[in-house]
Amino acid sequence: QVQLVESGGGLVQPGGSLRLSCAASGFTFSSYWMSWVRQAPGKGLEWVSSISSGGSNPYYADSVKGRFTISRDNAKNTLYLQMDSLNSEDTATYSCAKGSRYHPREVDYWGQGTQVTVSS
Repeated sequence: QVQLVESGGGLVQPGGSLRLSCAASGFTFSSYWMSWVRQAPGKGLEWVSSISSGGSNPYYADSVKGRFTISRDNAKNTLYLQMDSLNSEDTATYSCAKGSRYHPREVDYWGQGTQVTVSS
């Protein structure tokens, strides 16, 4: 069955960096859009970034543009999110999401998430 397992979260100081990973299995990873979403305490779901099946056409929310970089390794069935210049507003649970072959927001599977806390 489809599994999405995130890792790489943790506690980081403001201005620091983290790299999140999402290991995918149970489907043909290279054929689907993938995304990162996040949810901060007491707030709604925010779409952070998406990437097409071939690794082109990255999308970024305005709140992370220029600081976060999404990438994927289709040979390793893994999605990444490099997060730089982190600030307290980036504190959230980050999850990866499997889109459809044609659109990132036609999501049918989500991972459990990994916690990112930005604090001094």
